[in-house]
Amino acid sequence: MIPMRQMKLECTDQHKINRFLDTEKTGFLGLADGDAPYTIPLNFVWMDGAIYFHGASEGRKVNIIEKNPKACFTVSADLGTISDPVPTKTDTAYMSVIIFGEAEKVNNLDEAVLAMQKMLDKYVPGYYDKALSSSHVEKYRSSLGSRTAVYKIRAVELSAKENPVQLEKMFYQGKTVKDE
Repeated sequence: MIPMRQMKLECTDQHKINRFLDTEKTGFLGLADGDAPYTIPLNFVWMDGAIYFHGASEGRKVNIIEKNPKACFTVSADLGTISDPVPTKTDTAYMSVIIFGEAEKVNNLDEAVLAMQKMLDKYVPGYYDKALSSSHVEKYRSSLGSRTAVYKIRAVELSAKENPVQLEKMFYQGKTVKDE
């Protein structure tokens, strides 16, 4: 793993990292399409040390993964702007996690259903009155006729950074340097 340049921003608190990945809604899947990068935003869940996502069982993402499964998945959250009378010290409060591994199709139906159920629990908690059935995952077809495919990236490497909120220094609309 390439060492982090700003080690003072590294977050090693696994509980905080897990909570962050459990609550953030959008991650960015980075793939290498030949000599060109390809990055797409996705819904995801963090489960058992892996990122799970789903999509159509065909298309550009699937074609790239079949040729080169190496992937990185990035999740970040902007927590606001930290103001400072010295312009070069103005900063952003944030948290981010980058996971490196290989994207692989989940062929085990029980594992795929579990990941999809966890996704429903994350994005629409309490909406459904019964658990997702395996037959729904197995038989579903999109309006274009594509099956749903579930993928996972086991975290071979994981790095997390944070620049915490500094309440007394956070910028708000209307704040000026005179308010410092």
